[in-house]
Amino acid sequence: MSSTRFTFWVLILVVVIAGASQGLTIPLLAVMLEQQGVSSVANGLNAAALYIGILLVSPWLEIPLRRIGYRSTILCGLLMVTAATVLIPVFSHLAVWFVLRMLMGIGDSGLHYASQMWVTKIAAPERRGRDLSLYGLAYGIGFSIGPLGINLLPIGFWAPFAALTVLYAAAFILLARIRNDFPEEIKATEAGVKKQNRYTTVFRLSWLALIPSFLYGFMETSLNGSFPVYALRTGISIEWVSVILPSFVVGSIILQIPLGSLSDRIGRKRVMFACALVGAVAFILFPLSGDNVWMMMFLLAIAGAAVGSFYSLGLAFATDILPGAMVPTAGIIASMNFGVASILAPNVNGLLIQLWDPRSIFWLMGLLLFGFAAACLFFRTTRSSQETAVAS
Repeated sequence: MSSTRFTFWVLILVVVIAGASQGLTIPLLAVMLEQQGVSSVANGLNAAALYIGILLVSPWLEIPLRRIGYRSTILCGLLMVTAATVLIPVFSHLAVWFVLRMLMGIGDSGLHYASQMWVTKIAAPERRGRDLSLYGLAYGIGFSIGPLGINLLPIGFWAPFAALTVLYAAAFILLARIRNDFPEEIKATEAGVKKQNRYTTVFRLSWLALIPSFLYGFMETSLNGSFPVYALRTGISIEWVSVILPSFVVGSIILQIPLGSLSDRIGRKRVMFACALVGAVAFILFPLSGDNVWMMMFLLAIAGAAVGSFYSLGLAFATDILPGAMVPTAGIIASMNFGVASILAPNVNGLLIQLWDPRSIFWLMGLLLFGFAAACLFFRTTRSSQETAVAS
């Protein structure tokens, strides 16, 4: 196996661990706060701390990535996530959890940003969609396994967090076996472009490719941060929550690689347009399942199969459109979009649950996906996108 492919597979294994961390901590803490009698709004605000951390650090991630490289940035992020995870069971105060979850968001953002950019760099253009889909698949596998850690609670409050710490140790060992690398240097013609102009150029050329990161962040946080509250208020037991939630990710696992490969052949935009329509219908129909757990799992699996690969498809689309040196900038914008959406989701959903109807969180996700499908009809790309970017 070449060193490049070995690096790729190490990154895949590390992102499985990172996915398991998020997949467990988000619903676990949401359930704990709900059982403590914390309001849905306060619960949503606390969950938003993770994504506030992501949003705060995202604009600056390109600096350490270029100065210390991909692996070093991943290691720094992993160290922060590990420290926060170890400290959460030590404290029980809501404000302390808020700070620790923010720290976890900062570390998680650095880890994912650097690993995504590294995979994007080493992936060959003809299999870029497939490799990024494998990255998304790895995250999905970890994310689907994560909620099962809730079942460790009978052993002790600390048990799920101890399990995560063991996984982090494995990630450190894996990362120690690969060599550091650095992103492509900015060319002289691009170095003259002001930073704010570079962001404007990336937005102008690839705005459609940046929307999926927002949508994925909103959907992921809605399901993992707000669905446990929705379930408890509609009479669904905690045990069923840990089974229902992974169905979304399991659905995405099924089609993650086929959709990535299909996008390599027929284009990212066509694939995302069709997937958005299917996902929108599945979410809007979800409330009609009532208390039928199996129908809930089926509809979430359909939604996951359709839109679970949105983040990776959007990033691959941006990489197709932009020059290589500008892809890290697109990655930062995508990360910020994800953070903004993930902050909005628990707070908007908390208000909807408290002031209107718990089912409205699914109606909102459906409408957002319909809006994206409509945007796909208006977006046009040109063959001179890269030349335009450099000349801007």
